[in-house]
Amino acid sequence: MSLDLDFVRQQFPAFGETSLQGQAFFENAGGSYACTQVIDRLSHYYRATKVQPYGMYDASWIAGEAMDASLARLASYLGVSADEVHLGPSTSQNTYVLAQALANKWQAGDEIIVTNQDHEANGGAWRKLADQGIRVREWQVDASTGSLRSQDLTRLLNSKTRLVAFPHCSNIVAEINPVAQWCELIHQAGALAVVDGVSAAGHGFLDIAALGADIYLFSLYKTFGPHQGLMVVRNTIEDQLANQSHYFNAQAQSKKFVPAGPDHAQVAAAQGVIDYFDALYEHHQLSGSRQRAVANLIHVAEQPLLAELLGWLKQRDGIRIVGPDDAVLRAATVSVVSDKFTPQQLAKGLAERGVMAGAGHFYAVRLLEAMGIDPQTGVLRLSFVHYTSPSEMQQLLSSLDELL
Repeated sequence: MSLDLDFVRQQFPAFGETSLQGQAFFENAGGSYACTQVIDRLSHYYRATKVQPYGMYDASWIAGEAMDASLARLASYLGVSADEVHLGPSTSQNTYVLAQALANKWQAGDEIIVTNQDHEANGGAWRKLADQGIRVREWQVDASTGSLRSQDLTRLLNSKTRLVAFPHCSNIVAEINPVAQWCELIHQAGALAVVDGVSAAGHGFLDIAALGADIYLFSLYKTFGPHQGLMVVRNTIEDQLANQSHYFNAQAQSKKFVPAGPDHAQVAAAQGVIDYFDALYEHHQLSGSRQRAVANLIHVAEQPLLAELLGWLKQRDGIRIVGPDDAVLRAATVSVVSDKFTPQQLAKGLAERGVMAGAGHFYAVRLLEAMGIDPQTGVLRLSFVHYTSPSEMQQLLSSLDELL
């Protein structure tokens, strides 16, 4: 089934916004457009139920029901139960909270493994535990490709390993890592697997149970939703995490990992993402698992544009694609460096031609340093999702052609 792009773009108010006309958006890895279903739910919450939820009066219990519905509906697309889904202010803060929750149960000398492929959100918080006596070991990328290798993980794992944190795919290299395979290796060593899915989830929600991750994190604002970080914490490990909220919330699973309390309106609005996915499923008359069908629809829509972009870049002299140049192996986030221009010069030139793209290190400083790329200038990052049109891709390519 091919994607009905006209229908899709009708679900995103940004495409009807006068100020954005003629602008091709290629910075989706930093945050996607929000779908109208999320915007409508957020607006409704503020208009009709901006009260304390879970109270005795109508507006209050309606607000609470909307929040609960978001968790349940998100869980249905992630292959987990509603009590395993938690929403917090951002993935960076969620990871920090989880690191503190786990460290309280560990001993000095216990080991964790982190990668230098990660965005700092899934590395920095765990690395800070070295101050508490936890030994931090680094799973390093291949400097020439930016890839992580299974044999290097096997070499690092031992009886003292308590946790391994790694990305589903890097926000720079974008190679899809074999998550299920690595989670199995980690579990065989008796450790926990923490997966950063921020750069993967925007290209279709994943079945977390099938992946085998103990903890899986991503950002809803990069998956067409509100500015919240979503974390799945499997019930099988819940007793290993210490309460991070008020002491009287220790038994309240929905509260113990959100110290500041939930953002009621944004939590309630988060189910708008599922409204949108359901609309895709029904409009395209898909069948079977909604999660798998919608994810496949999105993937099939992105692949031709990704192959076109990579094919064009491979023909250009003086351009280095960071990561694999095969569309099958990566997500639709493509980072490049030029022999002649800085990423900032290219991003500015693209902006002058109506193409919105990013330049910099994107919090992946360790990865860039490992690959011999100056993080002060970083890379030009061209990231898109399923609502990107072929004409916008042509606008990008023609603009790059003029610049280069």
